[in-house]
Amino acid sequence: MKISIITITFNSAKTIRRALESVQSQTYKDIEHLIVDGASTDGTRQIIESYAAAHKNVRWISEPDEGIYNALNKGIAIANGDVIGFLHSDDVFYSPDSIGKIATAFADDHIDVVYGDLQYCHEGKVVRRWKSNAFHPRALKYGWMPPHPTVYVRREVYGQVGKYDEWFRISADYDMVLRIFTAGFKSHYIPEVLVSMETGGASNKNTRARLSKTQEDYIVLKKNHVGAGYLTVALKQLRKVKQFLRKS
Repeated sequence: MKISIITITFNSAKTIRRALESVQSQTYKDIEHLIVDGASTDGTRQIIESYAAAHKNVRWISEPDEGIYNALNKGIAIANGDVIGFLHSDDVFYSPDSIGKIATAFADDHIDVVYGDLQYCHEGKVVRRWKSNAFHPRALKYGWMPPHPTVYVRREVYGQVGKYDEWFRISADYDMVLRIFTAGFKSHYIPEVLVSMETGGASNKNTRARLSKTQEDYIVLKKNHVGAGYLTVALKQLRKVKQFLRKS
């Protein structure tokens, strides 16, 4: 089973090496690493080019894009793997066995979606731990969502639910998760941290971004006919409180 890992980059020279090395350090070796660069100008492209020359499983493109989700859609379009997932340019896999555990779950032909837990770090310290739990349809209306960087799906899933909705600037990942988990696909939860993520993402960088995220989440819920609007958005935010308390 080939697993495609898509990494999107833009001026990521400070962090991209760690992400690249994290993929290559995985014990599961049938991996295709796709890097979609948005025409970086800080040396990112040179780092990627050098790494691709040394590792046959790395493919990359570098060209202007129209944002994060446009880049993700580009990656999905050129992926050759049976299973597709993402690793952001400033994230790393929690252990060398992370992809191996995902591959083991997909050995069950009935499983379409696999996900696990995530930890947020800042300057080497864990500041937040996202424990997802097994999926139940009723959980969606209470703001449940698995951490997007840990979600891996069979290629056929994207064939059925379509691309990321590029109208959204922040919440297209939430929209995609709802589309996948309301479509009846069989999922498997790995109760372990799979990815370590740096704090400071696009949705939390300032108050304006958090307000935009709230508005977009509301639209996502309405679009997918899930939950109770702003109440579900509020419950989704309250779940983060437990994540900050669960650091160890």
